[in-house]
Amino acid sequence: MMENASVITRFTLSGLDGIARYRVTLFLLTLLCYCVIWLVNVTVVVTIIVDKNLHEPMYIFICNLCINGLYGTAGFYPKFLHDLLSSIHVISYYGCLLQSFVLYSSACADFSILALMAYDRYVAICRPLAYHSVMTKKRVFVYVFLAWLVPFLLLFLSTITTSSPVLCGSHIPKLYCVNWLISNLACSASLARVIIPAFNYTFYVGHVIFIVWSYIHVVKISHASKENMHKFMQTCLPHLLSLVTVTASLLFDLLYMRFGSKELPQNVQNFLSMEFLLIPPIINPLIYGFVLTKIRKRVFNLCKSCVFTLQS
Repeated sequence: MMENASVITRFTLSGLDGIARYRVTLFLLTLLCYCVIWLVNVTVVVTIIVDKNLHEPMYIFICNLCINGLYGTAGFYPKFLHDLLSSIHVISYYGCLLQSFVLYSSACADFSILALMAYDRYVAICRPLAYHSVMTKKRVFVYVFLAWLVPFLLLFLSTITTSSPVLCGSHIPKLYCVNWLISNLACSASLARVIIPAFNYTFYVGHVIFIVWSYIHVVKISHASKENMHKFMQTCLPHLLSLVTVTASLLFDLLYMRFGSKELPQNVQNFLSMEFLLIPPIINPLIYGFVLTKIRKRVFNLCKSCVFTLQS
């Protein structure tokens, strides 16, 4: 295959062929969706930052989860909106690597933050007397820092091993760039391209196992006390819903990308690839903003203050 190798400077993306008649409609719907993502996430973030009563570990983690939602979607929606109005769907080589890094470092950070939230609830319910000594401000800062740093480092390593401007193709069969699809264009196999992604997958499967383990203990303790059961329903149930949403959305994308049938209609393929960029960024802030009483009350008070200020 090396005889077909060439220096690639840009990639072509697929999935938007034959949408000329619906181009404007899709653009407006996508723009509306992106605006909603910004609105709900920024509302939760600003509410938690402004209200000092919400400067507790659980709400700090929720704030970071919403910030991560904005970070991840910023790697997709601006480029996608541009492509909807363009007849040529291309992306530069380094832009492709950057997009892949942003999208999947955000997905990994989601699991890191959700694991922190599971640990926070485990300590709060299973070890309530030690909670304030375990979840100190300093430790919370370190945990949050690591929750961002580790995914960045892992995806940076994955991106470095993927990057090879000499490839045997330049077409990516997806709406956006993915390291795995870029590495499939390589003219020769590389052990690093197998080992590092395998380690990343194993590492984050470990996160999911830890979350499940922590909630098994939380459920056992919660059954013994009405107070703990109320705390579980109020704070842990939203977290479980968020975990299921993120995991299911990402699994749909990863499994379909590797094993899915290409005979599905293009619109269905596009939805499956966009699902983790569409559902979790909207659902997560809505779950925490409306289910958690403290945040819901603060959001309503903040909205009332804004309306009063505008009227005066």
